[in-house]
Amino acid sequence: MYLLGFDVGSSSVKACLLEVETGAVVASAFFPESEMPIDAPHPGFAEQNPDAWWKNACLASKTVLSKAGVQPGDVKAIGISYQMHGLVVVDKDQHVLRPSIIWCDSRAVPYGERAFEAVGRTKSLQHLLNSPGNFTAAKLAWVKENEPAVYGKIHKFMLPGDYLATRMTGEIITTPSGLSEGILWDFQREQPADFLLDYFGFDSSLVADLKPTFSVQGELTAPAARELGLAAGTPITYRAGDQPNNAFSLNVLEPNEIAATAGTSGVVYGVSDQAKYDPQSRVNTFLHVSHTPEAPRYGVLLCINGTGILNSWLRNHLLRGTVSYADMNELASHAPVGADGLVCLPFGNGAERVLENRDPGASFHGLQLTRHGLPHWIRAAQEGIVFAFYYGIQVMEQVGVGLKTIRAGEANMFLSPLFRDTLANLTGAEIQLFNTDGAQGAARGAGLGAGIYKNRQEAFTGLKVTRTIEPDMRAQEAYRDAYEKWRGVLAD
Repeated sequence: MYLLGFDVGSSSVKACLLEVETGAVVASAFFPESEMPIDAPHPGFAEQNPDAWWKNACLASKTVLSKAGVQPGDVKAIGISYQMHGLVVVDKDQHVLRPSIIWCDSRAVPYGERAFEAVGRTKSLQHLLNSPGNFTAAKLAWVKENEPAVYGKIHKFMLPGDYLATRMTGEIITTPSGLSEGILWDFQREQPADFLLDYFGFDSSLVADLKPTFSVQGELTAPAARELGLAAGTPITYRAGDQPNNAFSLNVLEPNEIAATAGTSGVVYGVSDQAKYDPQSRVNTFLHVSHTPEAPRYGVLLCINGTGILNSWLRNHLLRGTVSYADMNELASHAPVGADGLVCLPFGNGAERVLENRDPGASFHGLQLTRHGLPHWIRAAQEGIVFAFYYGIQVMEQVGVGLKTIRAGEANMFLSPLFRDTLANLTGAEIQLFNTDGAQGAARGAGLGAGIYKNRQEAFTGLKVTRTIEPDMRAQEAYRDAYEKWRGVLAD
């Protein structure tokens, strides 16, 4: 018996086939092998074709079944993780009306800011726990004003994971957690935020039907099953945004547990049992996957858009792709803590929420041509990413999320000893790395949603710590000094 998880990112779609009894991954695959393109027709825009997600999901699904030699009927449930905050709009025939406006698109910032002022800061924060900001609701408002012909044809709007599920089942469904990530959930009333729909002039019929995160959310149609290489009638029993799902994949479900990722963008995600908010909306609060009205669980999310993308930019452009990431880490180790005064602001991938939706770009400061070389550039970049994390973590602490242990998958920037040592030494937190990823988490979620797993203990069979990084408190002063210099540059 097997479970299938999909993780729809902006770079690729990954699939993971998990054996129920052992919790072991029997096969995984991602497509495309090179990154999916992100179109930017204007500065600050970021769009993708939702059909590309579907085609890559089909390729990944067929590949993992072939690798594992598993029959379609042996897959008992499907889970979906997806890039958060995106907007997909479809007509009554479920045809996509325009490219998806994805998470790192910043065009909707003014729409969210105007809504924040018009609705009222106090009401927005008390009911939404956030400013409408640059999230899904504001993106739909942009379409309404700038593409009225498209808006007039919209039957439903949805998130990227909702779209993938719709292609699978023919049903348009979303979750309370999904609406909360679009800033369309009223936390006080535990229902869609009617007052924000009214402000933007959105008819409530545009909102998809709601089902719980862990539940039967539809079954594969025969045509979809053929394209995926699966059996018709297989249920979709879990869906969640990539960061709540990443936390779930790491078994981060209780208050003061912390999950982190550092791929193209970087995220620290902490769980709380209190509906708190940052008055400046520098971090954001959503419904966590384990939330119920009886046992509330909220996910406080810090997102830094410019993290791994900076590291890859250095490799692909400054170094012309001539060295590996491991070689870059080795080079960086030859520069001292603080990179001998070279400071990097790692932004430059869209408006940064932690900077109150400013987009300062990426930059290096204090370059001395007689002292600094490649090791300093690479170290300054990786330290700058960690410093941006820590800047946001300090905001998270202000809204009641404690930080003792950070859990992460052993992937992306967490493969860099310099990155993870800097993070541990600066924060003073132990870092635990696990043998998991978003697609694996989605598969485990599917098992819980289908009732195949009866509890969390069963669902996380096979999840193991692969590496533990302890902070070196003797080095903390040097890292704190470097951070204070970085913060001073940021404030200038």
